[in-house]
Amino acid sequence: MYSKNERGSASLITVIAIIAVIVIAAMIVVPKYNNLVTGEETVDAAWAQVENQLQRRFDLVPNLVNTVKGYAKQEEEIFTQIANARTQYGNANTVGEAAEANNDLSSALSRLLVVIENYPTLKSDVQFTRLMDELAGTENRLAVARKDYNDTVQQFNNTVRRFPGNLIAGMFSFEQKDYFEIKEGVEEAPAVDFD
Repeated sequence: MYSKNERGSASLITVIAIIAVIVIAAMIVVPKYNNLVTGEETVDAAWAQVENQLQRRFDLVPNLVNTVKGYAKQEEEIFTQIANARTQYGNANTVGEAAEANNDLSSALSRLLVVIENYPTLKSDVQFTRLMDELAGTENRLAVARKDYNDTVQQFNNTVRRFPGNLIAGMFSFEQKDYFEIKEGVEEAPAVDFD
């Protein structure tokens, strides 16, 4: 039989072992959890920048369309497609829906640029030139924002998928984020000649 001292020592060792396991688990789980939270917030912030640039683009487009409309009244179909793409963006609730609206607008803008080639006096209009410069700058900012977003999604998804992050992500319901992807066939910009 064990004496009271021996039973007390065994109980103390058991309690210390349990506390040590809890401390070690906390030292692993807490930093990983915090990394996941930080990663998710970084992805959300990067997506907000993409949305900011998309909104800037969608705000500029009506001004461009109105300027072109005065010169190209018979091109109503393109203006309708642009308006529909803007509406689609306004109703987008997911990254995929926003990406699709962006692709539709890019396609309509490409066709609009081809129409613009047919109106040489439009190309010399000061307001049109200013709007085109603004749109070009916005397109550049949008490209950078999309790249930054996809980079942060990649980092977050790596954390969610790697061990032991995948265990912790599963415990706290962190899921992989969607990339901002373009439709097939729009990888190349249309050739537009303003000569």
